[in-house]
Amino acid sequence: MGYGIKIINAIASGLLMFAISLGALASHLLKTKLSQDSLSSFEIGVRYLIYHGLALLIVNGLNAIDLDVKLTFSKLALSGIFLFSGSIFMLSTQEIHGWPVKFLGPITPIGGILLISAWGYLTVAFLKK
Repeated sequence: MGYGIKIINAIASGLLMFAISLGALASHLLKTKLSQDSLSSFEIGVRYLIYHGLALLIVNGLNAIDLDVKLTFSKLALSGIFLFSGSIFMLSTQEIHGWPVKFLGPITPIGGILLISAWGYLTVAFLKK
């Protein structure tokens, strides 16, 4: 396993720890502070963070995938996670923090496109093998 993959696996594990913490925060504290719509959005961000954190660990553990493919998939997925879940977290908690983050609205779909691109890239890589 290359050094880059070790770092990505450590980041993925940290993101999973963060996601579980955010999920606990949502179920214990935010449910009384946010509207139901905002809480639902926040939970979507947590869910996608968990899905893709696990996906990074699984994909990077597969021997059937070349190192370059793993690294490209990981870069696309990490960028997508940051933009998708990160923007959702900021937008859905605006009622609490009050920061002007409406400009992040168009960032969420860009993150989604990066996540879709990561999976598309991996699909093509498998078909080429």
